[in-house]
Amino acid sequence: MSLHVLGDQHLDHDLATIRIKNLRLRTYIGIKEEEILNRQDVVINAVIRYRADKAVAFNHIEQALNYRTITKEVIALVEGNRFQLLERMTREVLDLIMSHEQVLTTQVEIDKPHALRFADSVSITLSASRAADETSA
Repeated sequence: MSLHVLGDQHLDHDLATIRIKNLRLRTYIGIKEEEILNRQDVVINAVIRYRADKAVAFNHIEQALNYRTITKEVIALVEGNRFQLLERMTREVLDLIMSHEQVLTTQVEIDKPHALRFADSVSITLSASRAADETSA
């Protein structure tokens, strides 16, 4: 499961890419009775880009985007709620990550293992970016 957010043409030496890989959580997801009554596994992958020039220059945690905080928020959101649709869960995780002002762009993919017979999983991928005028403020 690999996410590809930006091509080489978008490389910027001040931008950092954080990859949260295979975050395995359990939540209520689906519309069938057994899905409503029982938690199921989901696997979350996220790619987050932010401007890291100050973190690199000053080597202080306060200047960096705290991926641990974001991950804890994602865990609380996903495990603490019920979702009918994978699309809705993916959008809520995406919105949560984008709520951090430092985040410039993110892509979230959520897999629902064994959702289909004969398939390893089904996944939904959504992405978001800040408008150029939002990042220059």
